[in-house]
Amino acid sequence: MWKSNGPRNSSAPTSSGLRVLIVGAGVGGISAARGLLRDGHDVTVFERAAAVRAKGGAVTIWPNGAKVLGQLGVDMDGAGQVLSEVRVSTATGRRVAEIDLAALSATLGKPTRMVPRRILLERLMDGFPRERVRCDARVVGVRNTSDGVRVDFADGASAEGDLLIGADGRHSTVRAAARIPEATHTGWCSWQGLIELPDLADSDIAVIIIGEGGNLGLWPAGAGRLQWWFDLPWSPDFVRPDSPVDTLRAHFTGWSPGVDRVLAKLTDDDLRMSPFPHFRHPIPRAWGHGRLTLLGDAAHTMPPTLAQGTNQALLDTMVLRRSLASAHSVPDALRRYEKIRRRKVAAVSWVTARQVSHGEATLKPAALLPSGLTTRALTDFIRATSHPKLSAETSEERTPIDTP
Repeated sequence: MWKSNGPRNSSAPTSSGLRVLIVGAGVGGISAARGLLRDGHDVTVFERAAAVRAKGGAVTIWPNGAKVLGQLGVDMDGAGQVLSEVRVSTATGRRVAEIDLAALSATLGKPTRMVPRRILLERLMDGFPRERVRCDARVVGVRNTSDGVRVDFADGASAEGDLLIGADGRHSTVRAAARIPEATHTGWCSWQGLIELPDLADSDIAVIIIGEGGNLGLWPAGAGRLQWWFDLPWSPDFVRPDSPVDTLRAHFTGWSPGVDRVLAKLTDDDLRMSPFPHFRHPIPRAWGHGRLTLLGDAAHTMPPTLAQGTNQALLDTMVLRRSLASAHSVPDALRRYEKIRRRKVAAVSWVTARQVSHGEATLKPAALLPSGLTTRALTDFIRATSHPKLSAETSEERTPIDTP
């Protein structure tokens, strides 16, 4: 049986800390582990893969997520590409909107950055004690006990702790064990990845193009890399085409010279991991019970429309830390965390689920709006859904992680 050295029967945060079990060693799991370890808790992370590694392309770190990374003492200097603007147009070149990310970032106090997921996870792991991550640990059972939680693994081992955080993604084993409703598909999917195109990627301007029956994005991610995505309708009876790249070329060729450059360089091998269907979780009143809770995509998978998934997982970490520091018992702390996050994350999830592919005539009125209004609206939305008061009360930390 895996056991940590923390207190056996602690029901509330104490000077000696809690035994925290985290399932999932992705960005959400490691961010929570890093923060809770800083708070003096005894943390162990369980990962079903053979090593800690990031899958997928790049992620957008908005100022709300960047503030949490600062609170965790994560140095993001030089990582990825800091963005100054998002230009949104139609497939025929009509301007829809321009979002001044430099102004947004100045107002919210942190830059907006596109970062390869691998680099973000490396920065989170920098200084984190690797011995606290147990790989090849596939969870097969989870349950509350009389004074804690127990996790059982496929190899017959088990672990006991004072609380359990499921940070194991949309297909969360912990969510399934808690019998919380699963995500439903939205009818869309993304074909996406990173590509090296220095003459296009050496820029701080992100591009979104919206057309009839599809949309796409080209976002610089640093070091000559470009994060690309092509969104198309999807259904559960989807049949993968023999040549996905030919399908994308048939739909998106001619949308812009940059798009044509990307399509010309892509191969079917670049698309082997795609598509990624869009799913959205219903947001329940609580996404845990007893000493068990969820974090990140395990709690609230949402479409990538606003590129907020990673940022919402980081905000989960901030609120969870504060709740554990002030509540009288572990169950009370977890329910408080879920209650504080529920309305904010529900608002973000609702917006991400709105349809963004429209015909030219439908989008035409949007071009009449001044760019400053669009920027202010997005700035206000991010600020309002990011617990500004709580964030302001949480200081940034630059000291090394203290291991209990």
